[in-house]
Amino acid sequence: MDTYEEPIGNTTVDPDVILTMIRLAALGVQGVCRMASGPAGLDDLVKKYYSEGVKIDVEDHTVYIDLYLVLYRDIDLRATAHKVQEEVSRSIEELVGMNVGSVNVHIEDIELRKKEIA
Repeated sequence: MDTYEEPIGNTTVDPDVILTMIRLAALGVQGVCRMASGPAGLDDLVKKYYSEGVKIDVEDHTVYIDLYLVLYRDIDLRATAHKVQEEVSRSIEELVGMNVGSVNVHIEDIELRKKEIA
């Protein structure tokens, strides 16, 4: 017999937490070097939901994401971008419980130094 408990309150997630989760998911993908600074000329309204290479818009419990990345050289850019989209989307849907409308990956630069393997 399953029991269902009514929630005793609400849970809210600060946009800064969502930005951090997105950044961590993107940086966890092999081939991603770092977050880029993002597009020039972001106005103050956009900066409210922008942090270190991640911009989000939230509408009706759906998150729309733009990522600005620097990738390592000698990798498949398209495959890496697709993996970033999958990981970021999974992270938001599973850990936050919000829908993801889109994950746009903007490759802003390529790191010319090869990744050092520890």
